[in-house]
Amino acid sequence: MNRLADATSPYLLQHADNPVDWWPWCAEAFAEAKRRDVPVLISVGYAACHWCHVMAHESFENEQVGALVNDDFVAIKVDREERPDVDAVYMTATQAMTGQGGWPMTVFATGDGTPFFCGTYFPKANFVRLLESVATAWRDQREAVLRQGAAVVEAIGGAQAVGGPTAPLTAELLDSAADQLSREYDATNGGFGGAPKFPPHMNLLFLLRHHQRTGSPRSLEIARHTAEAMARGGIHDQLAGGFARYSVDAHWTVPHFEKMLYDNALLLRFYAELWRLTGDRMARRVARDTARFLADELHRPGEGFASALDADTEGVEGLTYAWTPAQLVAALGEEDGRWAADLFEVTEKGTFEHGTSVLRLARDVDDADPEIRARWRDVVGRLLVARDTRPQPARDDKVVAAWNGLAITAIAEFLRVAALYASPDDEDANLMEGVTIVVDGAMRDAAEHLAAVHIVDGRLRRASRDKVVGEPAGVLEDYGCVAEAFCAMHQLTGEGRWLELAGGLLDVALARFAAPGGGFYDTADDAEQLVARPADPTDNATPSGRSAIVAALVAYAALTGESRYREAAEAALATVAPIVGRHARFTGYAATVGEALLSGPYEIAVATDDAVGDPLVAAAVRHAPPGAVVVAGRPDQPGVPLLADRPLVDGRPTAYVCRGFVCQRPVTSVDDLVAQLG
Repeated sequence: MNRLADATSPYLLQHADNPVDWWPWCAEAFAEAKRRDVPVLISVGYAACHWCHVMAHESFENEQVGALVNDDFVAIKVDREERPDVDAVYMTATQAMTGQGGWPMTVFATGDGTPFFCGTYFPKANFVRLLESVATAWRDQREAVLRQGAAVVEAIGGAQAVGGPTAPLTAELLDSAADQLSREYDATNGGFGGAPKFPPHMNLLFLLRHHQRTGSPRSLEIARHTAEAMARGGIHDQLAGGFARYSVDAHWTVPHFEKMLYDNALLLRFYAELWRLTGDRMARRVARDTARFLADELHRPGEGFASALDADTEGVEGLTYAWTPAQLVAALGEEDGRWAADLFEVTEKGTFEHGTSVLRLARDVDDADPEIRARWRDVVGRLLVARDTRPQPARDDKVVAAWNGLAITAIAEFLRVAALYASPDDEDANLMEGVTIVVDGAMRDAAEHLAAVHIVDGRLRRASRDKVVGEPAGVLEDYGCVAEAFCAMHQLTGEGRWLELAGGLLDVALARFAAPGGGFYDTADDAEQLVARPADPTDNATPSGRSAIVAALVAYAALTGESRYREAAEAALATVAPIVGRHARFTGYAATVGEALLSGPYEIAVATDDAVGDPLVAAAVRHAPPGAVVVAGRPDQPGVPLLADRPLVDGRPTAYVCRGFVCQRPVTSVDDLVAQLG
């Protein structure tokens, strides 16, 4: 009997009609394996995963394979996005056994969850042979199987251990991390490393903060060049905005077409920060369009942001997005079709499959003549109308707490920069205004949904769907990303309740997730006990739980003046500092937060009756040092510590600047404020 029909996960629901007798992850499944004396097959994936779909079609929808699995195994299907703790433990095991990992992940385990054979995607014929071989080994070579499992558990226990060397995250270590990234930088194509190439959003955020602290032209150049290369590439949707998960090549041309919430949230934050620091028109456009993508494509009204758009459309990668020259002519007419083919590098040979091309910008459009920009905007609009008539990729509608936290923080920062640079003289001022209104509403929806639905009895839940929260408990990254988002909401709105909510989550994290020596586990001390308790300090596709919680602790300490949260952040960051010094590409968010701590971070309060339009607020946002917190509003607002006992001076709006709980004199002029922030 397949037991997935009532799942909240869209990924599990995709398998609800399989002939495999799937169980969701639960104690009853392991008890059933023990009762039947058979091994467990654990299959881990996610809804937008291309090869997960391939293996499902080839194997899990096949009656012969279903019969083999049902006869000799208890089969458990896991959504890695809903249960990142389960995924982390078995991914560590898979990497230990095979030297690599990925999804779909295929794990064979004992009835107590001990893995003894791991792999990823298997073609049907190979998978059938593997099922038969594992079943035979379980029956005839049980002792060897159990020894293998014990060795794997020992290996993953060591890999996930806490403790080890600690060191302060100093300016020298952060400079060394920037030097490492400079050496690994692809000066031709932007980014780091070769194919496949992932958008290095957290490393780029760090480099922008490093540039701001040190004035390093190299750090800024790497960030700007990579930003432009990604924005012009096929990894960036040239029509609707948003970014795909990664490029299959080294030059950003052909993407793996899935679009993830977390990538787009982090990229929005990076492009908005680049726009803030430089005023770059390209960064402005890409930030605006990425924000619009989040609101138009992923926002669920009355809820939060959905997790992803699938890589496939009707089982075909790129069906929605790829074009031929003839298709451009059909959509635009002969003259505009040829012009668009030249601009977007759509050729008869094609850059993708079957003579099709993924749109990418051959030339700069942001600083082109007004006539060219107008023609480009017209062509983009007409192509988007034509594309909307094509079959569209499915959407994974589950709302993940951590990723929604990332999106809320990014949108809050984008909105502040958009207000800073707002001008009625801009040719697309109406478009920018419309986008800011829509994304502001989506951000508030998401924040309210997290507060009302995901926080249950003071504890955070990982995921929800259709306004119903799931059972899986929040992990450390959820607490960190959501607490940081609530701190961002507090700064944007001036409402004290967001700060109170952030503090509650951080208190739970300190009580339930803290590890000896200043670190953190990824799961709570009262969470389900797995074969190992994960505690990964490295940043990967998203910030590690440890980096996320440190970022939230730093922001909360600056907003409240409570030093114990800062002390906890410094202790936790010290457990990551030795890794920052050796593996900069995998500690980008930790280094980003390290720059904030090194900077202060600054605490900027502006006492004013106009929290949006006051020139002092604009100057505070424009010149804020790395990681600074900025709060503006009337003095002595309830629940807003930075505005307590900070009156207007001589009836004029007044800025108060502190750093590390040490304050400078209040100022009422923009020039004086900028001087204090310099």
